[in-house]
Parts: sequence; structure tokens; C-alpha cells
Amino acid sequence: MRSNGFRGSREYHCGFTALRAQGRAQGAPSLAREPIDPEANAESDGASASETITPAVSASESTTESDPPVGPASDEGVFSSGEVRESLAFADNATAVALYGDGEQTLRLLERSIGVAVNARGNELELEGAADRVALTRRVLEELYASIERGQSVRNADVRHVIRMVSSQPDVQLSDVYENILTRGSRKVIRAKNLKQRRYVDTIRKHDVAIAIGPAGTGKTYLAMAMAVAALHQKEVSRIILTRPAVEAGERLGFLPGDLSDKVDPYMRPLYDALRDMMDMEKAQRLIERGTIEVAPLAFMRGRTLNDSFVILDEAQNTTGEQMKMFLTRLGENSQAVITGDVTQVDLPKGTLSGLVEARKVLTGVRGIGFQYFEARDVVRHPLVQSIIQAYDRARSEKDEGRG
Repeated sequence: MRSNGFRGSREYHCGFTALRAQGRAQGAPSLAREPIDPEANAESDGASASETITPAVSASESTTESDPPVGPASDEGVFSSGEVRESLAFADNATAVALYGDGEQTLRLLERSIGVAVNARGNELELEGAADRVALTRRVLEELYASIERGQSVRNADVRHVIRMVSSQPDVQLSDVYENILTRGSRKVIRAKNLKQRRYVDTIRKHDVAIAIGPAGTGKTYLAMAMAVAALHQKEVSRIILTRPAVEAGERLGFLPGDLSDKVDPYMRPLYDALRDMMDMEKAQRLIERGTIEVAPLAFMRGRTLNDSFVILDEAQNTTGEQMKMFLTRLGENSQAVITGDVTQVDLPKGTLSGLVEARKVLTGVRGIGFQYFEARDVVRHPLVQSIIQAYDRARSEKDEGRG
């Protein structure tokens, strides 16, 4: 048993292990190999605990109707076919209370998401359910407890992220993922929320040009902004440049009054929003006025050499091939660039090839350039966003198959 603040009855757990091994021989399922979707059984969907998604089980491990029951109900481990009851105790009461959450909301979320019964008695928990789900719940609780011990808070969104990570990557350690990216001078601690985001951060650190491709809500721009602000605070660069193509996303904005800044601000607003989420608004405004932070349309990059800069190109799917090449050739000494975009949301005129799509083909394998791809399952916004993206992806696939 891992030594991270947990304790338990050695005699009880030894007996449980033996009984669980007996249950496995009779056909009890193994630990989930496919990620459990913690939103599949959310309260907002009106689902009950019995509707929780069942983890994938290989043919050799599947339970059949002919499998005999493991044994009679018992408090010492296996009490029905493939089911167990297991206890878990925490060394620190205050940390345990923080783990449970207000009104034990963390425990209730685990019950709905994984399909186990979780009962708390002081600093002890009793977990009851299918063997693989109990093992998954224990692992999630251990990881969350360790995160709180490291001084990190745990919200419902964090619980969902941990469930996804642990079910899809059983060997992952949260301490390897939840590294603080931005703390100094920031309005809040910013860190990677899943394994893909951690790999993305590593890609930015290891390459002069990092290209992130994936759906909205996966943290592509937000994490790039956090890395840029961290680099500025650590004096690795002397300025940050944020840019995106000024392309109308399906709407005609018409004539916009005001000076040049007023005209381009609507296109740049998402970058301003992310920036002001990371630092005091007055400080951000001072840095913008000094030119330490520059927010400008992509067209303004032409003819420039960007030295000692952290440059972020957002919404890159709306660049043309010529614009993408122009941007990439602006990089000067001690500069790095992060390019983000979603190739499923191109707003260019029909028949125009996206510069991001072209770059993915042309630049793959070029030394110094790294790619990170995100999927719908990596979305970290509102839980519904992931379901919405998946629904549109299915509809697009069905439409493409119909054409074929």
C-alpha cells in the first residue's frame, strides 16, 4: 500500500486481497482500460447510479452468466459476484474533511461518476461496489488526498479530471501532472489539468515553436498565455506578443467606429480576457501601454523581426498559407512561438486552404518544432462542452460517410 498519508488494517486488507484474487479467478473484471466518463452520469442529465458507464473488459476477463457466485455477502472483502467492500482511512482529519468537500460533494460525485457506494465515518471511508470500480475510486481518492497535502485545492472539475486520467492512464501520478505553471505575480495558481495539458507544457518548454491543434476548451491558448507570463516574470524574454488573424467568424461586423485600437479590439478580446485572468488589470494595462505586452492583428506582424519575445498566434486555423509562413519567419534571437487553432472551425472563404492545416503537413518532423494534439475528451471547460463537441463530431462523420 502506498505510503502517502493512508493507513488501514493490515489484517483486513490482507484478507481482502486474498478474496479479491478469488473473485478475479471467478471472472471479476479488471481495472478499467477505457476512461470512465464522469459526465455520463451527472445529476443534470437525470441519470441514476445504475446508468454509470461500464469499463471495458477484455474477452478473457469478461463475466458470463455461467460464472458461479464468489460467495455469500461478507464484510471481509468479496460479498457478491465481482463485488467487494473495502475500507480506507486517512491519517489527518482536517485533510480528510477538505477531501470530502462541503456536504461530502466529492464523495457524492464519485458515487455518481464511477458507480460505487462511498460512506464516510470520520476519517474513514467504506467503498462498496464492483472490484474494478472500487480500485479506481480508491486510486482517485489517494491522488486527491495527496494533492491536498501538497497545498492544492480540489474542486468538482478537478475530481472529474482525475477520474478521466486515472481510468485512462492507470500509471499516471498526479504529482507529475499538476505542476504549477504560473504562481508569481498571478491572480491565481495556474497548472495543467490533465496529461495532455502537461505534455503541451513540456512541448512548449522543449521547442522554439510549439503548435497545438484541437477543439475549443482544451486550454491551448490559456496555457500558452500562462507560459508567456511566466517567461516574462522570470526575465527569460522582455516582451509578450499576442496576435490572431482578424477574420469574421460567420458574422458581418460592418463599419466599426473609433480609432484603430477600437476597430481591432473585438478580434483581440479573448486574448485580453485570458491576460487579465492572470494578472492585475492595472498592471496588465501598464505593460500594454509600455509595449511590454503587445496585442495586435496578424497583419501587423509583416516586415518585423521579433527578438527576445514570447509570441502567441491564436486562431491559427484562420490564417492562409502565406500568412502562416510570414508569421513563422518573424522569429528573431531568443524568441519562441506558440501557435494554436482548431482545424474544424475554419472561417476562411470557401476553397481557401487553412495555413494551420498546411503547416501540419509541411512542418511535421522539422527539428525545433513540436506538435501537441487535443481531443474532445481533453476539454476542461463546462462539462457540457465535451458532449457538444462530440455530438458535432459524430454528425460531421455521419455526413462525410453519407457523401462517400
